Amino acid sequence: MPRCLASIDWCDDVLVVDSGSTDGTRDIARSAGARVLQRPFDNFAGQRNYAHDQGNLRYEWVLHLDADEEVTLELLEAMHSVIGSANPLDGYRIPARILFMGRWLKHAGMYPCYQVRFGHRDLLRFHQVGHGQRENLTLERVGTLDADLIHHNFSKGVSDWFIRHARYARDEAKTAYYDDKSVNLRTILWQQDIVERRRAIKRLAMKMPLRPLIRFIYVYVLKCGFLDGRAGFRYSLMLAIYEYMISLNLHELEQAEELYAEYGEERTTPKR
Repeated sequence: MPRCLASIDWCDDVLVVDSGSTDGTRDIARSAGARVLQRPFDNFAGQRNYAHDQGNLRYEWVLHLDADEEVTLELLEAMHSVIGSANPLDGYRIPARILFMGRWLKHAGMYPCYQVRFGHRDLLRFHQVGHGQRENLTLERVGTLDADLIHHNFSKGVSDWFIRHARYARDEAKTAYYDDKSVNLRTILWQQDIVERRRAIKRLAMKMPLRPLIRFIYVYVLKCGFLDGRAGFRYSLMLAIYEYMISLNLHELEQAEELYAEYGEERTTPKR
């Protein structure tokens, strides 16, 4: 949190949405001049939308950050350029550099991996998909910035990463099981928007056997993760383990559905 707040010390309206932390986050935020709101965590989209709707944000343009992220000077300049342009779009994707073992995972980290994090206060909203959020904007109203966030993804250690990704795997499995499973090959082959293409590839990958092995080969070999040295190998292996956790959760959901069908029972809770 201190590193994140220091990287935006140029901003005079910083809002921190806290979900009931007990590690001094609120005090750290207030000491840096930030305002603090509290809201029990349901998902990332809910927290971000709450900030827009209840945060009394002073300016029209909003940058969303997680506590383990850092803004570069290049990103600040890119955002200023957007705000000063004649016809800005409603939201902008920002690529993130993942740091692991003291180095930037330029290859194994799937750089550039984009998320919409910068947008107009009154137009940008999110909905939850899997363990992350997705913007409620049409493709033609979303642009891409050519400057990066720095993501300190392992600032709390590898154990914390696995704990978080155990939760994420459950969410990803639910999305894969309950949501639209259709695969549009035209999107994969011809879609110019890199984010939409990756989403289509992800849906296709969920249908394939041996996904953990495929994930490792894709990241370490095809995406040249080996060029990131030992860090690249370890991170590629961790992503394969994460893929396996998703597969286990998906199998568990499928087994539960088979039991419902076998005994003719009706669900007592909604699927989602």
